[in-house]
Amino acid sequence: MKAIIGKKVGMSQIFDENGKVIPVTVIEAGPCVVVQKKTSEKEGYEAVQLGYEDIAERKLSKPEMGHLNKAGVAPKKYLREFNLENAAELNIGDIIKADTFAEGDFVDVTGTSKGHGYQGVIKRHGAQRTPMTHGGGPVHRHAGSMGSTTDPSRIFKGKIGAGQMGCDTVTIQNLDIVKVDPELNLIAVRGAIPGPKGGLVTIKSTVKVHRVKNVESGISNNPQKASGRNPQKASARNK
Repeated sequence: MKAIIGKKVGMSQIFDENGKVIPVTVIEAGPCVVVQKKTSEKEGYEAVQLGYEDIAERKLSKPEMGHLNKAGVAPKKYLREFNLENAAELNIGDIIKADTFAEGDFVDVTGTSKGHGYQGVIKRHGAQRTPMTHGGGPVHRHAGSMGSTTDPSRIFKGKIGAGQMGCDTVTIQNLDIVKVDPELNLIAVRGAIPGPKGGLVTIKSTVKVHRVKNVESGISNNPQKASGRNPQKASARNK
């Protein structure tokens, strides 16, 4: 698995060789520095901690600065841990740049969704209004009655209601990388990703399994199948 930390720059579009437009999100990815290396002998698993974006030393606490000084790394604003496939090969101080990914790679992008504050059930959950006539009263956008009877005398968990909307950790899976610019540390991924412009995101190799599609099928070796019994069958002649 490969991973990097970055920031969302915004959305744009790229034209492919056939002239079709591809909506992309541009991410400023890295450079990230390896701050800590975790091993199976000490921590029980293999992983690395990456630091991203320089920050003034006065903005960090003494424990945070002690952790970075131990690694000999300049003050970093964000620290994230990843279980990389080559974690054993990396050393503290190594730099990971945008060229760790290549065009055509499939990735999972994680970010924090935009916050919408305190919202009602219509905007937050897509509920419908109460009837607008026959004495509906000033409660057309309210959630309506949801209390139970004597048994169970409570409201079950998961009932929709008003509350904080957004500011959630959201992962969009299986996005393909359209373009990588190592000089500017930019990665363009197909489609939209969560968060506002300037929001922190992490890019990791996708956990989805990609299978080859439209593979040509030949004559079956199974004698129970019609194509195996009759070579003149259409499915057998296509080979």
